[in-house]
Amino acid sequence: YGSLLSNPFSITKLWARILLFLSSSVGLDAAGKTTILYKLKLGEIVTTIPTIGFNVESVEYKNICFTVWDVGGQDKIRPLWRHYFQNTQGLIFVVDSNDRERVQEAAEELQKMLQEDELRDALLLIFANKQDLPNAISVSDMKDKLGLTSLSSRNWYVQATCAIQGNGLFDGLDWLSKELLKN
Repeated sequence: YGSLLSNPFSITKLWARILLFLSSSVGLDAAGKTTILYKLKLGEIVTTIPTIGFNVESVEYKNICFTVWDVGGQDKIRPLWRHYFQNTQGLIFVVDSNDRERVQEAAEELQKMLQEDELRDALLLIFANKQDLPNAISVSDMKDKLGLTSLSSRNWYVQATCAIQGNGLFDGLDWLSKELLKN
């Protein structure tokens, strides 16, 4: 990273491996992580189906090339998540803010992931998605419900998002970009 910071005119790109995880189960009301991935990559909403396995895409933003692994969230493949953890600099965890019944499940999955040794230094960005819906959990309540306030040794941030409209997505990437450059 030194050459990028020492020479502001450098065209060197910083590469970062980012994992994008869904916190709710499959269905029409899924959390929206694949929608987010393609909104970031293409700038538009594409029709998606539930992710079985993974999608991998490169997303360039502010001279950083994020290799984003969009990993399916179905119960059957969650045990396989750990195979994606190696060399990960950042974790984007997408929570369906409107699905109040599954927030506790999301918190449990997130806490399990954060216990993984290979993710100990990974930045944590939470996309509290579907903030456009009237029943959405606020960002401050989401921090509490996910147990984030107790994570004193982890660098984390919660961003309110609406994937369909694109709201908040690039604000979240701004935070991630700044933090990656600090490291």
